[in-house]
Amino acid sequence: MKTKDFALKIKEIGDDGTLEGYGSVFNNIDSYGEKVMPGAFAESLARHKREGTSVAMLWNHDTYQPIGIWDELSEDGKGLKAKGRFLLDIQRAREIYTLAKNKGIGGLSIGYREEDTDQDGPVRLLKKLNLFEISPVTFPANRRARIESVKSERMEEFARRLRCHDPMPVKDFEDILREAGVPKTMAAQIASVGYAKAIRSESEGDQAKTIADLRAAAAAFLKT
Repeated sequence: MKTKDFALKIKEIGDDGTLEGYGSVFNNIDSYGEKVMPGAFAESLARHKREGTSVAMLWNHDTYQPIGIWDELSEDGKGLKAKGRFLLDIQRAREIYTLAKNKGIGGLSIGYREEDTDQDGPVRLLKKLNLFEISPVTFPANRRARIESVKSERMEEFARRLRCHDPMPVKDFEDILREAGVPKTMAAQIASVGYAKAIRSESEGDQAKTIADLRAAAAAFLKT
């Protein structure tokens, strides 16, 4: 089973332990260089319904710590919409409910198996996934997922400024690499040599091409 992390997007948490949000978002290229496509969960959800099985709500993907039930799972234009409830008779569920209520949890993460994938240039398309569980998680559990949390803020700003041909200062780019887990010496070298050279390009045409190449290189680097 593979896992994939998403920002916690809970629309509402009721006093009775109910919650509503998204367990996955479509058409977003993550730090793995992967994109979950619309319809990816349709067959799996239909199979669960047909066979009378359910998608588990676990704590941090731990099969020994079920903490609730997902009552309704469906796809809409945004992603995998989930409605469920923490089972508050369980002590750990009460603890997680309190954390979620006070925004003390860092994400939702799905557990799945790939059944159909495709490739669109450097992007891997996840077209059909067999969904096993959706877990509230303290924070993304591996290096790639930690990079994803960085991308959601500063990398988004970095990409926006490149699109506008207004690249951020070299030191800010170095800080992004450091936050993503790149060693200090390597981050300084990448930022002060390759990145600095790109933003010093004198010709606007050359600059646009160089920046496009830089964006591709950065995306490839953050997937590793």
